[in-house]
Amino acid sequence: MTHSVKHAIAEELRRRYLESDKPHKSKILDEFCKTCNYHRKYAIRLMNKKKHRKKQIRKQRGAPNQYDDPQILDFLILLRKELNLACSKRLKSAIALWLPFYEDYKKIILKADVKEKLLKISAASIDRLLKKHRLPTGKLGLCTTKPGTILKKHIPVLTNQWDERRPGYLEADTVAHCGTCVAGSYVHTVNMVDIATGWHEQRAVWEKGYQGVMMAILDIEQTLPFPLRGFDCDNGSEFLNWHLVKMFENRKRKVQFTRSRPYKKNDNAHIEEKNWTVVRQYIGYERFDHPQLADLLNEIYTSEWRLFMNYFVPSSKLIEKQRVGAKVIKHYDIPKTPYERIMNMEEIPKKTKNELTRQFMSLNPFQLQSDMMKKIKEFHHVKHSLKDEF
Repeated sequence: MTHSVKHAIAEELRRRYLESDKPHKSKILDEFCKTCNYHRKYAIRLMNKKKHRKKQIRKQRGAPNQYDDPQILDFLILLRKELNLACSKRLKSAIALWLPFYEDYKKIILKADVKEKLLKISAASIDRLLKKHRLPTGKLGLCTTKPGTILKKHIPVLTNQWDERRPGYLEADTVAHCGTCVAGSYVHTVNMVDIATGWHEQRAVWEKGYQGVMMAILDIEQTLPFPLRGFDCDNGSEFLNWHLVKMFENRKRKVQFTRSRPYKKNDNAHIEEKNWTVVRQYIGYERFDHPQLADLLNEIYTSEWRLFMNYFVPSSKLIEKQRVGAKVIKHYDIPKTPYERIMNMEEIPKKTKNELTRQFMSLNPFQLQSDMMKKIKEFHHVKHSLKDEF
C-alpha cells in the first residue's frame, strides 16, 4: 500500500474518529492499524493531527530589537565611513560629537527616540548592526629607517617613557611615501604624537635630510597646545644628528631627547599606531617623487586635517597590561578625542582650553571631512598629472 493511499484512508477516518466516543475511537484505531500496518501510538498522532495546523513560530529569545530603525543604521554606516572604518568602541564615543551636525548635513530630521537610542547604544550593538558592512584592510608598507651613527651614545634609550599623565612628551617617526621602491628621492611625512593626550601633527618633507626634518619639528612645536617637554624617536639618521641635539639642548627649558632600542618597534608603539591609522589609511602607499607634492601635502596637514583628527576622531588609550601565564590582558580607557583629553587635564592653562573650545564650537566634522577628502583627491590627481609629464 502506497503512502498516498494510507494518507487518504487517514483523512477519511479522522473525521469519524474526532466525533466518536472513547470505545468507538478504539475500534477505529484497531481498523486503521490493521489496514495500514501502523503502530498504535503513531496512528493516534495521525488521528489527532489537525488538517491545517499553522507552523508554530518560535519567539526570538532575549529582549526585542530596539535598534531596527533605518535611520539608526544609516547614521552608523555614514559615521563609520567618515571615521575611516573605525571600531565600534570609537564609534560609540564619536556619536555624541557628530550627531548634532548630522541633520544639517543630510537635510533630514531625526526622530527624538532615534537620537536617544543612538546616544545610549552599546559597542556590541554597533558591531551587530554593522556586521554586514565590513571591508578588508589593505597591504603594508616598507621600512626605510637607516641606523644612526655614534650619536647613539649621547642619546639615552628609554623604553618605559616618561610621566604619561603630563602632556608634552612626544614620540616621532617618519613615514616614507616611496611606493614599492626605496631608491631615489621622494616625500616623507614627519609624524608626531603626544603620549598623554593623543594630540598628533604631521608635516611633509622632501627627502629626510636634517634641515627639512628639523624645520618640520619646529613648525609642529608651534602648533601644539602645550609646551614640548620630551622627544622620543627611533634610531633613524634623520633624528639622530647633532643639529637636533643642539636644537633641544640650547634653549631655556631643555627638551628631554631619548630614543628607542634598535629594531624594537614596540618601544614607539604610540607613533607606530598613528603611522597606520592616520597617514597610511588616508594617504596610502603610493610613491610621491616630486618636491611639489610635499607642499601640497602640507596644505592638507595644516588645514582641515589637523582639526578633524584632533577634535573629532576618538582613540583608545592603554591604561593597564597584565600577564597571566602566557596570556596578556590589556585594559583600555573609554575612547576620547585628543581635544577631550586636553580639556580633562589640570596641567593645561584655562586660557588654552578656552581657545580650543572656541575653535571647536566653530567646526563641523562632516564639512571638515568632506573638504579634507576633496583635497586628498585633488592631491592624487596632481600627483598623477606630474607623473605623466615625466
